Amino acid sequence: MSSALTDLCPCPIVQAPMAGGGSSPALAAAVSEAGGLGFLAAGYKTADGMYQEIKQVRGLTARPFGVNLFMPQPDLADPAAVDVYRHQLAGEARWYETPLGDPDSGRDDGYDAKLAILLDDPVPLVTFTFGCPVREVVDALRKAGTRTAVTVTTVDEALAAQRSGADAVCVQGIEAGGHQGTHRDNPEADGSGIGLLALIAQVREAVPLPIVAAGGIMRGAQIAAVLAAGADFAQLGTAFLVTPESGAPALHKQAMTDPLFTRTELTRAFSGRPARGLVNRFMREHGPYAPAAYPEVHHMTSPVRKAAAKAGDPQAMALWAGQGHRLARELPAGQLVEVLAAELGAAEAALGQRGGV
Repeated sequence: MSSALTDLCPCPIVQAPMAGGGSSPALAAAVSEAGGLGFLAAGYKTADGMYQEIKQVRGLTARPFGVNLFMPQPDLADPAAVDVYRHQLAGEARWYETPLGDPDSGRDDGYDAKLAILLDDPVPLVTFTFGCPVREVVDALRKAGTRTAVTVTTVDEALAAQRSGADAVCVQGIEAGGHQGTHRDNPEADGSGIGLLALIAQVREAVPLPIVAAGGIMRGAQIAAVLAAGADFAQLGTAFLVTPESGAPALHKQAMTDPLFTRTELTRAFSGRPARGLVNRFMREHGPYAPAAYPEVHHMTSPVRKAAAKAGDPQAMALWAGQGHRLARELPAGQLVEVLAAELGAAEAALGQRGGV
């Protein structure tokens, strides 16, 4: 493991930042306390909401943790396409008795205000999704004592992260649940993402930065596999989503292993950006028609998703899940870290024995 990040956690297990409530302070603290690296997701929160969660984590653990920021998005959406999709969703609004959200509710996710807080009151690690920060931001965080990482889905994005001065890259394979962290949302590239093992090898040969591998990882043997492939850490989201400390809705947790939900797909239906989730009615009916319009579509569908959750109806919720969701285990987060570490040790020992034959 590279020395750039290893002092942050004793074992190479990172809990993915899951925007929308999954990454609660209790979850981040429990993972860090168990020897992994816990994460808060600042996405969709106000700057003060992020700060309050940071304070909560600090009250629960003295160990390092990270905070993930969404990069501000360029205004590339076609207003006409957004309006057509709004009309298509009118039936959902009537059914769940809630108005659709305002698509023009903001596109920077409070980035500057959040960054100002993180510079004034630093945390050990800050990561960036949906783009790459400029070098001045990375340098300012480094001066404040914070290390940085950028989510990447291609070699070109990894090279951009290196040029920005980032300390590490989070290499996200197509298997990952939730949003693909592409730096540029290109509809023509939908479905062309790279699998995690292939992407790790490509990035490892292109940049010398430490690699955090993410995408479909649910077992210690898979952690051993990505480490053997060249990663320094493994990041798991879906695996931690079902823990009692996770802030995900109960319906979302239950859906991970519910036989009613047989597969995952990438969809723009809920947010206007490609994201992997369990296939439900909303995704089937609206996914083929959803425009490339993030965060406009996210803002529009947010009230419907919340109303569906309140009504106990998972068929209109964004049930983000990685391809390994069937392997989810309802263990306390700290215990899950211990089990994963034990599985990792066993897998590495087996690999060592085979290598000695």
